[in-house]
This record gives sequence, C-alpha cells and structure tokens, in this order.
Amino acid sequence: MKVGLISDVHGNRVALEAVLDDMPPVDEVLCAGDVVGYNPWPAACVDVLRERSVPTVMGNHDAAVVGDAPFRFNEMARAGVKHASEQLSEGQLAWLESLPDERLACDGRVKLVHGHPDDPDRYTRYTYPREFSPGLLDEEDVLVLGHTHVQGVEQFAEGIVINPGSVGQPRDGDPRAAYAVVDLDALTAETHRVEYDIDAVQEAVRETDLPKRIGTRLARGE
Repeated sequence: MKVGLISDVHGNRVALEAVLDDMPPVDEVLCAGDVVGYNPWPAACVDVLRERSVPTVMGNHDAAVVGDAPFRFNEMARAGVKHASEQLSEGQLAWLESLPDERLACDGRVKLVHGHPDDPDRYTRYTYPREFSPGLLDEEDVLVLGHTHVQGVEQFAEGIVINPGSVGQPRDGDPRAAYAVVDLDALTAETHRVEYDIDAVQEAVRETDLPKRIGTRLARGE
C-alpha cells in the first residue's frame, strides 16, 4: 500500500494542483494540517481535499480561522487568517472545524499530527527533522508531522518519522512544492519536490489585500 503525504497547503491552489498532478499512483492521500492561511485560495484548497475525502488533521491556521487558536500570529499570518475567514462558506468552515488534532489512518499504521505528538498545547512545539527520534513513535509504523514547513524523513527500527514539507509555503530554502510517498508494505519513504507557477501566485497575492511578502517569499523558499 502506497500513501501520499501532504501538509501546510496554506491556500496555495497552484502548488496543490502541481503536487497532486506530480504524485505517483497511491492508494490514499493524507494531510497533516494547515489547509488554509497565507495564500489567496483557501476555499479552493478546502474543496480539493473535501472532494477527494483526504483524511486531514487541524493545523494552527485552520484552528485560527474557526476561532480556536490562543496564540500570536505575525502580520502575514493574521492577514491570511482574515482572508480565509472571509472567503470560506459555512460548509467549508464546518469541515475545517470538524478536523481532529490527531488521526490514525491505514488501519492504525499511520499517525497524523500537525505539531508535536505530545504537545498539550497542540502547536507550541515545532519538531524539525534534526529532532526526529524513535521516541516520537507510539504504536504506529509512520508518524507524519507538519508545522515547520521543513521537509525531512528518518527511518528507525521502530518506524518512520516524516515531515512531507510544505505544499504551499516551503521554508527550507527550496521554493518547489513538497510532498512525500510512503510504501507501507516495504516500510520506506520518499520525499518529492515539484516546480509550480510561483509568478501566478505572486500576481494573485497582489490582486488581494494580502501582504505582498506572502508572494515574494515563495520564490526564496522561506
């Protein structure tokens, strides 16, 4: 069984479409949160995941849009949350609000969280690839994290810890959209990157009230 992994789409429809077009055949796609925020197309991204019935967990930007985020945001993040709140329909907001903080998929073999699996505050702890360890794993074979926008994977005797990277706003110096594929039969994981039309996203940002840096930073992967 092969599983596609995505995270941190952040309203970037162009990047999401590029990732889904580039992804090799998989049996299921899973999302580790932050479907909305930052970029211009939160509604379109929600619709894509809903229509594909993609199992998804709630990220901190998702939580902020539905009014459940007791933490601070910078100017760009606040603007993205406001934009998403104005763009989403009642049905789209209801879907976002229904997302769990943690989800088991693939008969319990894959666990999805957004931040850190043991963080009682859900989104306070950022777990970068250098911090991946077997201690993060519980009974699952694969732990999928998001939140940092930094792609990375480590394989241990106990299983795999992986961040597929950010679809819509990478922050690891590589501007290409990120995703990953896990083979649950072989228990292996591959990370992938795909180019997309960043210029089109930047132009769309300029046509909104969103801060222009949301678009310019995409070209630098930051």
